[in-house]
Amino acid sequence: MVKKDFIYGIIAGILISIGGAVYLAVDNKIAASVLFTVALLCICLRGYNLYTGKIGFLVEAHKKENVSATFLALLGNLIGTYVCGLLVRFGVPKSGDIAEVLCNAKLGQSFVETLIRGVFCGILMYLAVVIYRENGKVIGILFCVPVFILSGFEHSIADLFYFSASGIYSLKATGFLWTVILGNSIGAMIIPALIKLSGKKAKTGAEEAK
Repeated sequence: MVKKDFIYGIIAGILISIGGAVYLAVDNKIAASVLFTVALLCICLRGYNLYTGKIGFLVEAHKKENVSATFLALLGNLIGTYVCGLLVRFGVPKSGDIAEVLCNAKLGQSFVETLIRGVFCGILMYLAVVIYRENGKVIGILFCVPVFILSGFEHSIADLFYFSASGIYSLKATGFLWTVILGNSIGAMIIPALIKLSGKKAKTGAEEAK
């Protein structure tokens, strides 16, 4: 199971990278944000492991194996996006240049700005996945993903790809990425935590959530 969680995390990272690549390649950002949904659609429909889709479910299901699967997914996501980012920068130089401009702009944000943007993205990612898991419908993915992109919210795994494609490696970039991961984690846990406080049991599909 550990091997599967890790490998499925790598696959999810590859798919997010493909979504990020089309976002960089398409000038119309509305169209680009819609096309980005191919990543989460494939991840959910095929059952791969995306950190931002799993972390919120730890509110209810937080056994050792749930925690392990979630953070192995993050490690796999990191590797998948890093390698794909390097390949895109080499194979599609124009996209690498666009990623560099994008990431430099991101680094101009304050810690609080980045954290808040990560929190709101985390909320939307949790909703996209839980709607799919509970209702078997992809409508949450088709709307939540474009909404977080067009709103300027930050998705940690997509950002991992963008920074790899940009060729920007620095302590500031590392701090930015960890801030987004923190924000996504907090955001993804807000709704299930509030549901738990209300006395209603939240969904516990941590081992299935992508």
